[in-house]
Amino acid sequence: MNTDLMGTFLGQVGEAHPDREIVMILDGASPHRAKGLVVPDNVQLICLLPSSPGLNPAEILWHELREKFCANRVSDTLDAVVDQVRKGLERFSDQHEFVVRLSDWPWIMNGILLNAK
Repeated sequence: MNTDLMGTFLGQVGEAHPDREIVMILDGASPHRAKGLVVPDNVQLICLLPSSPGLNPAEILWHELREKFCANRVSDTLDAVVDQVRKGLERFSDQHEFVVRLSDWPWIMNGILLNAK
């Protein structure tokens, strides 16, 4: 991961969803906050405080994914693990309200509203 790759990723996300306002919660790694990072107009970045994974909704979603789709399973290959995770993510993509409940925290919504001004 580096600043150029992060910029490419953000550009791809922005282009894939041109009519949406996208908010990404990031862990503050140097490529996420580099001065040279190009961020599309429809993408907002919110960096977490250092050493605060409990504030990251992606960590909560990952916990739910592990608990519901990966726990108490033995896989023979890494591909089998990836397939199981993919199934869980596909299921979550159909459960919009569930994902919103996991990630619609007041500090995130306040950050979005403050950044939108």
